[in-house]
Amino acid sequence: MSLKSFSEYLLLEKKYSKHTVLAYSRDIENFQDFLKQHHNSTDLTLAGYSEIRQWIVSLVDRDISNRTINRKVSSLNTYYKFLLKTEDININPLKQHKALKVGKKVQLPFSEQELKLVLENAIEVNDFESARDHLIIELFYATGIRRIELVNVKLKDIDKGNNQIKVLGKRNKERYIPLINRLVKSIDRYLRYRADLPIVEDKEMLFLTKKGLKIYEKLVYRIINKYFSEASSKAKCSPHVLRHSFATHLLNQGADLNAVKELLGHTSLAATQVYTHSSMAELKKVYAKAHPRNQR
Repeated sequence: MSLKSFSEYLLLEKKYSKHTVLAYSRDIENFQDFLKQHHNSTDLTLAGYSEIRQWIVSLVDRDISNRTINRKVSSLNTYYKFLLKTEDININPLKQHKALKVGKKVQLPFSEQELKLVLENAIEVNDFESARDHLIIELFYATGIRRIELVNVKLKDIDKGNNQIKVLGKRNKERYIPLINRLVKSIDRYLRYRADLPIVEDKEMLFLTKKGLKIYEKLVYRIINKYFSEASSKAKCSPHVLRHSFATHLLNQGADLNAVKELLGHTSLAATQVYTHSSMAELKKVYAKAHPRNQR
């Protein structure tokens, strides 16, 4: 069974995004390349767990993180489950596999002061690109959307009448997120600059490059990294840290965990609970400062 059939299955039946399907394909092709190099074969249906284990060991030897290795193996496992479904194999060679241990990853959000510094001082809005960059940062922080979701926002997704934005999340699930008044004003300002672009190729998209083309994920990352690297001492300055900041700051202000889950587009509460670590740290500070028995 070809990888093309598998990709079509993920796209059409499982409703995975093109970005996710591409990631799965790359992981599987990585294992296929290993088989070709070390076993002179590219037939994944003939591979057993011993070959897969050799591949895993080779990844470990290359200092690839356990988290990344687990993701690669998970992609391969999904492919073998597909082959079972299509009856191309009788046994999944990964049936008894146990994932490598991964330490809990606690990511520190940007502080409210760092956000204020970037949004109010770091960007002087006086042209298309500065208006776009400011709006990108503000939209991340005000809505908590993912980078791929931001890239795919269309003009028609902005509902200024109801002050909300429609977001197409993972597995093509739609959700609506409220827009604060300040953000609506930033959208209007950006659109005025956008209207002056000499050429606009991707007219339906909200965010464009200065050439009038749909913005792309690497550019969004560079924009976030550029401004926050100057305002923050954190090792990682990425769009996901802004999403993390959105969730953490809401929880710090007393937002309901289930409400934050819906805003983030998570399917389970467990995925949202990772953002409570920073909130708990803030609660401990308040508790230590305010509790009568701690006043000595």
